[in-house]
Amino acid sequence: MEGYDVITSDQSKAGQVTRVEGDLLIVESGHLRKSEHAVPLAFAHAEDDERAVRLTVSKEIVDQSPKLENGDIDRQAVAAHYGLAEAFEEPETEGYGETVADDPAWGSEIEGRQAGVQPATEERAQIRKGESDPGVRGRPLIPPDTDS
Repeated sequence: MEGYDVITSDQSKAGQVTRVEGDLLIVESGHLRKSEHAVPLAFAHAEDDERAVRLTVSKEIVDQSPKLENGDIDRQAVAAHYGLAEAFEEPETEGYGETVADDPAWGSEIEGRQAGVQPATEERAQIRKGESDPGVRGRPLIPPDTDS
């Protein structure tokens, strides 16, 4: 895969593959001020006929990931950035089976919070308290007219 272009989920070019180290793809980006980022192979799919690697994450996520310092990879920081279980002693998603390195570390509620989505339990509590209308988010509930 060395030399393959890296294309992100938002169809942007993130750089080129310089090497693969274990379960991480090393991507070099930039023209004058080059930097390297590690991307877990769990998020990559090689297309040999196109000499490209397609990622299931956006360019922004790759660009914000921890940079390699002098070629050294902080595997813990990379796993934490991509939300992988190997970064945490007891990930939220840990069940009764074996936890593998590229399992997700947190569930949909935490991902939703990061995206600005209010958890359903909080929304239901606001509706019960009369702080919002169940049909329209963020609109106060107006009690029915009781004068009739």
